[in-house]
Amino acid sequence: MGAKLAKAAEVLRMEDGARITVRGWVYRFRDLGEKVFLIVRDSSGIVQAVFSGEAAAKAREADVEASVIVTGVVRSDSRAPGGKEIVGEAVEVVGASKNFPITKDFSREFLLDVRHLWVRSRRMQAVLKIRHTVFGALHEYFRRSGYYEVQAPMFITAAVEGGATLFPVKYVDGSTVYLTQSSQFYLEALIYSLEKVYTIAPSFRAEKSRTRRHLTEFWHCEAEVAWAGLEDIMRVEEELVSYVVERVLDSNQDELKLLGRSTEPLERCKPPFYRVSYDEALEILEGKGFKVAWGEDLGADEERALVEEFDKPVFVHRYPEKAKAFYHKNDPARPEVTLSADLLAPEGYGEIIGGGERIERLEELLEKIKRFGLREEDYEWYVDLRRYGTVPHAGFGLGIDRLVMWVAGLDHIVDAVAFPRTIRRVYP
Repeated sequence: MGAKLAKAAEVLRMEDGARITVRGWVYRFRDLGEKVFLIVRDSSGIVQAVFSGEAAAKAREADVEASVIVTGVVRSDSRAPGGKEIVGEAVEVVGASKNFPITKDFSREFLLDVRHLWVRSRRMQAVLKIRHTVFGALHEYFRRSGYYEVQAPMFITAAVEGGATLFPVKYVDGSTVYLTQSSQFYLEALIYSLEKVYTIAPSFRAEKSRTRRHLTEFWHCEAEVAWAGLEDIMRVEEELVSYVVERVLDSNQDELKLLGRSTEPLERCKPPFYRVSYDEALEILEGKGFKVAWGEDLGADEERALVEEFDKPVFVHRYPEKAKAFYHKNDPARPEVTLSADLLAPEGYGEIIGGGERIERLEELLEKIKRFGLREEDYEWYVDLRRYGTVPHAGFGLGIDRLVMWVAGLDHIVDAVAFPRTIRRVYP
């Protein structure tokens, strides 16, 4: 009787006596003399195989991370991971793995140096599976909610979030262009065609920040909606985040458990989220010993202290004008603040979304560009959108890596990305 090709996780659900073949990599190796134990890893999980006799001699050739093909019979054993193991009949070493370098040094810097190998670890595998769910859920939410997915250019000619954080690139005609900081302006143009649009793409910011939540290349989920205001877009954001978290809870319990992530904070992530004004946030922070001058943005330390007061995400809304980019609409009822909101994740994680209502009136936009010391000619086509059929609209940008970091309960954003890019690292 031929052996059935199976994944490691399938073996754990099979009846004893089933004859199977598993293909994967050696996760753990133990040689007890008469018997050799290989724990084999594949994309679905791990399964133990035990070899004796001639098969044990062949199994001894399989070092940690060697790729192998194992054939044998399933049997129950409470001592084995998952309660099942393979009684090995044969093992083929497909790719040897001599002196695999990840043995004792598990420092973050070393694991970043060997990231091309560390992505094989069960911990990184769990993060990447959660990340897969997050990306899929983002697409699901938008498509079910009537949004059109669009794409924007990666080469741009003017700053969205500030010129100091642009990456310059020499273009083919000799001119200088920049890697995009955000697709927002292009999404704003596309609402005049499709009304509700989103994109998921990388963004690039040459920020000098060396915090646990900053990358120079990050994945950005951005949306813009015609005929929408601040309250409308905050409802979209809380629906989106709660939907993503729900999908992770449905699909990734094993991964969350492996990472040691408590699910209680995630289970509380249901709309409506908390809402506090910028002024109220400053009052809370003052009570905690923080002194933030009115008009200044909140830093990572302030956000961390603020969210200690909340057991699920919280919107901080109506930031002062100088704390936000020029395109944010000022509140007609209080012109010194903007119709903007940041969504902060609890448990000390801080900002994961920035958004708000955009300026739709030509004169207001031109005046604010001037007030911010920017050149109108750098934003000519963006200004043009207000000349021809302008409408009220709002949007946001969600940092997907930060969202994954919070959902997975990670200590640092580099652990949320397969191959992170920071101000000090572009390898491997």
